[in-house]
Amino acid sequence: MRKTLVAVLVGTALLFALSVSSGWAGQIAGKIQTVNHSERHFVLEDGTHVWVAEGFPIETLKEGAAVEGAYEERDGQKIATTLKVSD
Repeated sequence: MRKTLVAVLVGTALLFALSVSSGWAGQIAGKIQTVNHSERHFVLEDGTHVWVAEGFPIETLKEGAAVEGAYEERDGQKIATTLKVSD
């Protein structure tokens, strides 16, 4: 019984450590207020700051365009992992 409890506690601690180190995911949706192409960054009308990962053509992002997608939080920044852009 005691070994089982220790194994459960160790497993829980490992899961917690992995979830903290890998960040967490969320959803974004809204209209783009501003775009900074050189920093690969945009701001939604609600004030949400989002950075775009390398590989996504940031040139397609324009002020006033609607976006929706998913992001991962890394070092306190929301990094878009998927984006759907519509005019």
